[in-house]
Amino acid sequence: MGGFFGVVSNKDCVVDLFFGLDYHSHLGTRCGGMVIYDDIQGFQRQIHSIDKTPFRTKFEKELNVFQGRSGIGCISDTDPQPLLVRSHLGLYAITIVGIITNIDDLLKKYFTDRSHQFMAMSSGKVNSTELVAALINEKDDIVSGILHAQEVIEGSMTIMLLTEKGEIIVARDKVGRLPVILGKNDDGYCVSFENFAFQKLGYEMFYELGPREIVSMNSDGIHTISPAGENMKICAFLWTYYGYPTSCYEGKNVEVMRCKNGKIMARDEKKRGTLPDLDYVAGVPDSGIPHAIGYANESGVEFARPFIKYTPTWSRSFMPTNQNIRNQVAKMKQIPVPELIKDKKLLFVDDSIVRGTQLRETVDFLYRSGAKEVHMRSACPPIMYGCKYLNFSTSRSEDELLARRVIHDLEGNEGEKHIDEYADASTKRGKCMLKRICEMFKFDSMGYQSLEGTLEAIGIDKDKICTYCWTGKE
Repeated sequence: MGGFFGVVSNKDCVVDLFFGLDYHSHLGTRCGGMVIYDDIQGFQRQIHSIDKTPFRTKFEKELNVFQGRSGIGCISDTDPQPLLVRSHLGLYAITIVGIITNIDDLLKKYFTDRSHQFMAMSSGKVNSTELVAALINEKDDIVSGILHAQEVIEGSMTIMLLTEKGEIIVARDKVGRLPVILGKNDDGYCVSFENFAFQKLGYEMFYELGPREIVSMNSDGIHTISPAGENMKICAFLWTYYGYPTSCYEGKNVEVMRCKNGKIMARDEKKRGTLPDLDYVAGVPDSGIPHAIGYANESGVEFARPFIKYTPTWSRSFMPTNQNIRNQVAKMKQIPVPELIKDKKLLFVDDSIVRGTQLRETVDFLYRSGAKEVHMRSACPPIMYGCKYLNFSTSRSEDELLARRVIHDLEGNEGEKHIDEYADASTKRGKCMLKRICEMFKFDSMGYQSLEGTLEAIGIDKDKICTYCWTGKE
């Protein structure tokens, strides 16, 4: 995924930018970057790898070196950024959040006249941020260039620029799949992916950009320079998984949604008479926990934590290249509480089940620890399609997705014609899929939250929510 933060202020902004970016560390583990503009020193930029060391540690020294009253930065799960770009539009810094699914076609177009080139990264790939800048530079002004880039890019693209006037220009992607939120204090303004990121810095919620909207920011104010569009498709997974619990999108808090979502799951199971006899309800750490709390509260079954995720020495960013070591790290993170597992009937709620790669290990771990029964619930519908708009559930093949593998196992290619039925647990095919998953992973029961339940929990107009990964519909 990735996150971003920007500040324009009447005073030095480096500390605010540093802490605002650090609060986006849950959104990326590959690299981080900062660019500050100062009237005397001009642009000051630094990019660091954060795949093994947190953003905070890598950028502490910049706090004493950088100075300026405006700046932007990012936490990226993709390419190194922000980049500094010089063109007929002037000198500016640029950072992006999104994905370009037609990048090969766009590059082919550029290379046809033999007058364009891009710096290749060590992998041989082109930095997506550089390509976005090239698309912007095709036009005579920045606003026209941003709109052009967003129009020709297939996928999703939110863009933030810092000009040599110390002005920030930020554009939400054309259908608002990701948020862009503005904060205000007595000295200036900030722009953020996560609204909680600026609260501890003394900013108050000021404005949330609409889809496709472009604004310019300086310390004196914010101006809309291209109006918002009417069509919005914000990503449902912001609430289900990606968003930090304290965040709000379109006025709906993440933690509140997750607890409500769990309550709806239990409510509907009680109505169907499928609620198991249980000793405890538990969440798969970390984002499954609030879904499970809601489920426990509604079901009347005690909430517990039968295993704890140990992270002080096995941080999220520790990703060894050796697969055997990675598997061992996954085991090391799960510390059981035997008194809450042995001879107990347990129901676990996970935020989602994508490929199912860790499910078998988790269930085996619980049975080895003495569990009597293990029931599993997914807090969202079965994922049937790889996301083509963001970097969530991207797959080389949709057969990597657990639900699609099971469908193919049950019916082969014929099953592709009946995906909607498999996604509905009330149908014969839906029940067959759940039964097969239980057999594969030795669950005593398995269930998915319904699409209707997920949308009810989010609580905004369903037509404004992207559910492509569940329905395949744009």
